[in-house]
Amino acid sequence: MGVWRMKLSEGALTPLYQQVMGDIKDDIDRGRYAQGDKIPSEAELSDIYSVSRITVRRAVTELVGEGYLTKKQGKGTFVNRHKLARKLQQTNEVQSFTDTCSENGRTAGAKMLGVAVTKARAGECEFLGFVEGAELVHVKRLRTADGVPIMLENCFYPLNGFEFLLEADLTDRSIFKVVEEKSGRRPESDDLCTLEIVRASPEVADILKVTIGDPLFLETIYFIDQDHRPFFIGKQYIVGSLYVFNI
Repeated sequence: MGVWRMKLSEGALTPLYQQVMGDIKDDIDRGRYAQGDKIPSEAELSDIYSVSRITVRRAVTELVGEGYLTKKQGKGTFVNRHKLARKLQQTNEVQSFTDTCSENGRTAGAKMLGVAVTKARAGECEFLGFVEGAELVHVKRLRTADGVPIMLENCFYPLNGFEFLLEADLTDRSIFKVVEEKSGRRPESDDLCTLEIVRASPEVADILKVTIGDPLFLETIYFIDQDHRPFFIGKQYIVGSLYVFNI
């Protein structure tokens, strides 16, 4: 790989270290740096961007924190596997985690963590049109991509009509496909979708193999089926450093 020079904008509103970050991210996205590639050293990057090594060091440290790069003691800094990209359309398109992985050339996995009958909360009853105290089937799974923990998945289906989920084999399978095979219903859109940042609790951190307090996406979706009927509710904890939402 030849040496190139990049002139940064010193008078720009964006700090120099963030400009360096943005350029390295762009090089990763465009394939200039591939997964597993070693990026130039701090001294080389300093020369490439005509900035101080302190500026370069901060940019690299931030990219390590965001999951784009990994430092290996005595060896250098390397590019991580590409983040997953998921298309999130809040009006009329729903994409399963399995399909997301497939589109990104990754193998989706699912490990059952538990299934139980639980009481619906007030907001869930209101969405589903149930009376207070109605029961739901709660399916809890760990979703992985190429074996790497990505998502703690919680799906809440009405008990009536979805009793088969209590016995279903959902290991390494799309729950969307299993439910459609058994019930004929599939998620078509959502009535409400929220996305917020939360901190990993000790329990969730242990499941997702992250540090306690690490930032996670918490995605809550109230799904509508193909006949525009309230369907089920999904609540996912997602590793923020490994996932991208295209909204």
